[in-house]
Amino acid sequence: MSEIMDLALRVGQALQARRMLLATAESCTGGGVAQAVTDIAGSSEWFERGFVTYSNAAKTDMLGVPAILIQESGAVSEEVAAAMATGALSHSNAHVALSTTGIAGPGGAVPGKPVGTVCFGWALDGRTHTERIIFHGDRQEVRERTVQHALQGLLRFLGQT
Repeated sequence: MSEIMDLALRVGQALQARRMLLATAESCTGGGVAQAVTDIAGSSEWFERGFVTYSNAAKTDMLGVPAILIQESGAVSEEVAAAMATGALSHSNAHVALSTTGIAGPGGAVPGKPVGTVCFGWALDGRTHTERIIFHGDRQEVRERTVQHALQGLLRFLGQT
């Protein structure tokens, strides 16, 4: 079993034990987190929905991320990751949400945000937690590491509840 599949299984078990539903809001992973969790049989018991908001307009239209926040902080920022996660909660029936926004490469780097920069958000019960990480590797490796970290982070976040 792959590490991502093992993490997705553990996420499912943690959510089921808490009778919680998950929503995802993804940009750079293009739905990779949602795919990982729905690869687990029975995930309909704990996965509510996924938003793939690749463009800035989609982040605003689907999740309610303020356009001014994206302009001021950049789409790849902890502020936008937090707004994506809370937006996923407010636009779903989920109890907990996670978000990913980043630069998977090979292009897209901007000053202060090299290729591999990814921001994460997790939201639950009015709390949000964010992280910014720089992963190394090619586009596929950055995306896989992002999915893995998003799931690991969710398990840590749930441990705080």
